[in-house]
Amino acid sequence: MVSNCCKTIVRATLKDLGLHCVAVDLGEIEVEGIIPLELLDQLKIALLNSGHELMDDKRRVLTEKIKETIIDLIHHTDETPKIKNSDYISRILEYDYTYLANLFSEVTGTTIEHYIIAHKIERAKELLFYDELNLTQIASKLNYSSVAHLSTQFKKVTGLTPTLFKQLKHNGRIALENVGIV
Repeated sequence: MVSNCCKTIVRATLKDLGLHCVAVDLGEIEVEGIIPLELLDQLKIALLNSGHELMDDKRRVLTEKIKETIIDLIHHTDETPKIKNSDYISRILEYDYTYLANLFSEVTGTTIEHYIIAHKIERAKELLFYDELNLTQIASKLNYSSVAHLSTQFKKVTGLTPTLFKQLKHNGRIALENVGIV
């Protein structure tokens, strides 16, 4: 779950199955009591029907937490912290970054760095589309070393320069849950 909309859908699904929801957070649910196996199967099916998946594999759960941390860092903070992404992710999740990076690559087939770049470019597209910040401000906000660095990555990912993207008012945006997916 990477959005409040997803959390609402999951809450409704739990309620429809008669499960008392204690907490629903991004990527985690807590219900009261023990879920019988037959009801657990129903929950899995209901979640799949709504475009979600119940994950009970600890590796996949940690991978989702990595994704959520990156999405929160890039899309839900006013200023990207001026520390290395690896240090930030490691500190938030309280795991060694090398372990997290290897796990992420094994589970997703892409690197954390590529996932971060994909999200930074998606955020840049959003900021360009709404035309509230100039390229220098966007580069700074997303913690790029320069406008040139942002522009190079932007063109590599989208095939367009940021300026051309802005001029075209191109809305080639991608839903957050699909960004960086191979």
